[in-house]
Amino acid sequence: MTVPQILAELGGVSRRTFYRWRELGQGPAAFKLPNGELRVWRSDFSAWLRALKGAAA
Repeated sequence: MTVPQILAELGGVSRRTFYRWRELGQGPAAFKLPNGELRVWRSDFSAWLRALKGAAA
């Protein structure tokens, strides 16, 4: 998934917030492509969302 796709699925979270979560180690696992763009596997994104929901319960 691209960063814009992730932000859209999160319902309008800002790009800065997403990168801040990454800086703090609270974002989903991601990797960089050779061109420097960030990608997240959909399975890692889904697991991250499930972990957030579990922590909120």
